[in-house]
Amino acid sequence: MDWTEIVVSVPAEHIETAENIATMTVPYGMYVEDYSSLEEEVQEIARIDLIDEELLAKDRSKALIHLYIDPSEHPAEAVSFIRERLSSEGIPCEISTGSCDVEACLESWKQYFAPLPVGERLLIRPVWREDYEPDGRLVLNLDPGLAFGSGTHETTRLCLQMLERFVTPGCSLLDVGCGSGILSVAGLLLGAKEALGIDIDEMAVKASVSNARLNGVENRYRGVKGNLAEEVQGCFDVITANIVADAIILLSADVEKLMGENSVYIMSGIIDSRLQDVLAALPETLEIIEQQEEKGWMCLAAKKKTERTS
Repeated sequence: MDWTEIVVSVPAEHIETAENIATMTVPYGMYVEDYSSLEEEVQEIARIDLIDEELLAKDRSKALIHLYIDPSEHPAEAVSFIRERLSSEGIPCEISTGSCDVEACLESWKQYFAPLPVGERLLIRPVWREDYEPDGRLVLNLDPGLAFGSGTHETTRLCLQMLERFVTPGCSLLDVGCGSGILSVAGLLLGAKEALGIDIDEMAVKASVSNARLNGVENRYRGVKGNLAEEVQGCFDVITANIVADAIILLSADVEKLMGENSVYIMSGIIDSRLQDVLAALPETLEIIEQQEEKGWMCLAAKKKTERTS
C-alpha cells in the first residue's frame, strides 16, 4: 500500500517551531534534515561515521521535514494544517507531496540513523547497524518502523536522560504515548521491574511490543492501545509522557491518581514557548524537581509535594 510523503521546507532557523507543528499532524513516520549546525557537530558525527561529502554539500540554510502518512489519516488535511499554522507563525515554507511505498519510506531514513550514545549509560542501536561499540553502555536494540521514538529527537533524548536519573531497581513504569517503546524498553534495561506502554496508534503499540522482544524484556512489558491514560488503573513509580504540550496538559489533570507518594512524572515534547502553559496545568500538589532543555525543547520531572511540619 502506498503512503503519502509530505516534504516541508522551511528556513533552518525556524525548524524547531515547524517540527513542533508537524508533530501535531502525525505522531509517527517523521524525520528531519537540518544541517545548519553541521560544522559544530562534526567531531561527534565523525566519531560515529555519519559524515560524508554528500552531507557536507547539503544546503544549510533550509531544513526539511519528511512526514509519511497512511491514506486513511487524510494527508491533504495534514498539508492544509501545516501550511496554515506555519503561515500564522510567519514562517515561509514550501510543501510537496508524493506517493511512497511503506517499505521505501522505512528505507529512506535509515541512512540518517546511526548508533547513538545517550546520557551516561545507554546506546541506541538501530537493528540494521552492526558497526557499533558498546563501550560499557546498555545497548537498546531498536527498530522503530514508522512509530515515533528513535532517540534522535531532543525530546526523546531528554526523556532517556531523565530515566537514567529516576528509574530505580524494581520500580514500575507507565509510558504514555509509547510510540516505538523506546522509553519503556530503556526503563526496563535500566532496572524497572515492569512497564506498561499506551498509545492511541495501533502501529505504535505493535512496534513497542516488537522492540521489547528485540531486547529480551517482552515478559516484563505490556503494550495497549488507548487515549492517554484513560483506561489505566493503579499507581506507577515513574510516568513518562513524551507527547505534545496539549496532550500533556490533558494528562496532567488526572495524573495524580496514577502516582504514589514518591512517584516521578516526566514530561517531554514541550517547545519552550508552551512551557508556561504546561506548568500552569500541573496540579498544585505537584512540584517540579528537575528541568532540562535542549535546542528549545523542554523536559520536566515532577513529584508530589511533601508536607512540611513546623
